[in-house]
Amino acid sequence: MNKLRWAMDGGFWDLDRSTPRTLEGEGRAVPGEPLPLGVSRGTRLSRPKQIDFFQRFMFAPFIPSYSASSHGLSLQRVLALPFTQNWFATLLAQFNLQKFVSSFKKNGALQSSRLENIRKHLEDKSLYALGFCSELLLSPCDTLLLSLDFYGDDNNKKPRKKAIFHHKFPNHNLNAEAVWPGLYIDKAGNYWDVPFSMAIDLASLASDSGASYHFCMHHSAGQPMQLGGDETVEVPATLLPGISLKSAFSLKKNVEIWRSNAQKLKMVQPFDIFLSNPHISASGVIGAAVMACFGDNSVRPQVADESQQFEGFCLRAPAVKSTLLVDTFSSVSFTAQHGNFQRLLLDLTRFHARLDFPSASKFLSGAIRLAQDFCNSQRPTMETVQAICPKATVSFQQQIAGPFSFRVDSGVEIDWKNKDWHMCVDDPVFAIEYALHVLGSAKAVAWYSPKHREFMVELRFFET
Repeated sequence: MNKLRWAMDGGFWDLDRSTPRTLEGEGRAVPGEPLPLGVSRGTRLSRPKQIDFFQRFMFAPFIPSYSASSHGLSLQRVLALPFTQNWFATLLAQFNLQKFVSSFKKNGALQSSRLENIRKHLEDKSLYALGFCSELLLSPCDTLLLSLDFYGDDNNKKPRKKAIFHHKFPNHNLNAEAVWPGLYIDKAGNYWDVPFSMAIDLASLASDSGASYHFCMHHSAGQPMQLGGDETVEVPATLLPGISLKSAFSLKKNVEIWRSNAQKLKMVQPFDIFLSNPHISASGVIGAAVMACFGDNSVRPQVADESQQFEGFCLRAPAVKSTLLVDTFSSVSFTAQHGNFQRLLLDLTRFHARLDFPSASKFLSGAIRLAQDFCNSQRPTMETVQAICPKATVSFQQQIAGPFSFRVDSGVEIDWKNKDWHMCVDDPVFAIEYALHVLGSAKAVAWYSPKHREFMVELRFFET
């Protein structure tokens, strides 16, 4: 259920998402826009630690990644720098293989010596990117991560710098992060560089049932710049300079509908201990959120017909560029699993579905307007129907053989431009997963996003 929870949280909080556009392998969704399920992620190992694991224990000399809109196919390798037990430092190198091959094919015939031609092409600085990462364990509860990335290609002239401090309280997690420039991805697939971005996040530990709360402060400075794509696209309002404060309180209830009592295979360890119990379950979440914005990010686009603008309690003060928003939200999810993930063939079939209602006031306003339209024998407007439709997310996983399984994650939405309102998938992500059963619940994941035309190989833990 973790991936589904992260996907919903992406609509409220500044959560990371996987992308090969940066050396560290991550960016962030534009605040207020949900994360695609297949690339959503919680706390995990840093990218250098992942690659170091692949090199040491899976005998992979190079880790590939692909981004059609950026560097194409690249290879990454890490050099670990041994310091102390509490200090892990790495050098991460990236080689643009696709650009090298293309350049070699284009100019190879102009050189008399093939070896000389290869040497000249390898001297091209635009083929390389280099990142330094230092992760220091200050205490058993405190971690400090510093990273500095340099890019040789013309699209990333500015180095990317990041500092993250993480503290574990008994029942809370505190994260403070500063990044300049910060990479953000909007729902349409556009990439934005924010010159400076800082966030402080305090959240109670996630639990299967009960109350939880979350507080986040986000500050951004400088004018966002789009990386490639359509330059006529308007900058998302939430990326404009300013400060935003968000707080939410929620109640969650899990209901176990059925759980198998059948005996498992003796002396056979499941490929993933968290995927070893066939069951059917459901859960529901209801909560309230408050957001205050100060600065240019407080401006929200106005619709032509104010009667069609659904939102919760809102106070705006244009003179001082500030906005206060209060609303409630809810979600319902369903999970079904067959198989114990112990046998070599087809012993795991798993399905997730989630319906998110990010704004209860929007839903109620749409429901009232829809009832009025029916009473007056009028055809409902598209905006009214959209207001009552939840955001749907589905995930399907099927074991292929042994530790290998296939997984597809996707949103589901209605094509409003089609008069028949056909259902369609939204931002699907396809993945092949290799369960590392010696670690209990870990896996190597190779995923591909058709919408963004991106491919990555990652190491993930405790995702179900």
